[in-house]
Amino acid sequence: MAQLQRLAINAAKISNKSIDLSVEQQHYLHRVLRLQTGEKFIAMDGRGHWWLAVLEAQETGLIASIIEEIPVDKELAVEVSLMAALPKGNGFDEVVRQATELGVASIVPVTSDRTLLKPSPQKVDRWRRIAAEAAEQSERQFVPTILEPISFDLAVKDCGQKYRYICVARGDNRHLWDCLISLEPPQPPLVRGERGLEPPQPPLVRGEPGLEPPQPPLVRGEQEFDSAFVGAVPPCPPPGGELSIVIAIGPEGGWTEGEVKRAIEFGFEPVSLGSRILRAVTAPIVALSLVGTIFEKS
Repeated sequence: MAQLQRLAINAAKISNKSIDLSVEQQHYLHRVLRLQTGEKFIAMDGRGHWWLAVLEAQETGLIASIIEEIPVDKELAVEVSLMAALPKGNGFDEVVRQATELGVASIVPVTSDRTLLKPSPQKVDRWRRIAAEAAEQSERQFVPTILEPISFDLAVKDCGQKYRYICVARGDNRHLWDCLISLEPPQPPLVRGERGLEPPQPPLVRGEPGLEPPQPPLVRGEQEFDSAFVGAVPPCPPPGGELSIVIAIGPEGGWTEGEVKRAIEFGFEPVSLGSRILRAVTAPIVALSLVGTIFEKS
């Protein structure tokens, strides 16, 4: 499927295996990508689903019909959030684009003591469009969530990730690599047929409360069935899971001592990205590249 063009769509636009394409999407597919009616492309909802679709013509314009869903598994084995102070100019555009390519789950733009940029709502909309385009280009299953800009103090206070790191340019701190390599990737759930590692329990005696017919143990790959979720679209992975990481990257000039101290108070560990001083638009890419190197699926 690699040769097919990809298009991010809103799942709400899908009805009876038909995709209601916006005017902009019709223009993009037909005029920019040069797709003709009858040609196929991949539709992705940014929430984990891919579909093989075919372009069709109607009196009101172009639509797309879904042929089949495409199984895909391209995400990192860890949910990583980037908390990045806004750099000068349009540098954050590239941060969003490249962080999406590297597998980030969410991006939190923050204003800090040394932040000069005060983004407008139009800027945030632009970053979300860039994330969607980058997800299409890099064949992501999920389009990263781009949150509204907030203050650094509020960001660290409300952080829900389990493992929290703040990158500090100077000082005798552990390297981010050493922190990440010590984290054990999550194991798939048990499925029927595979025994767990728990010590065996003595059998229940007949007449004892709780005696039930024996069930085969869960084995890796099978989860409990919940009819409420049949056909539901899975949301982006929520923060605070078993293996969720947040990495905070500072602005030009780095974090102030007060900001680092406040982050530590909320469970952040100061870490290093190496002996060289990196630009505010370079450091996020280095940090996320380390995450990808360790947690990328083989």
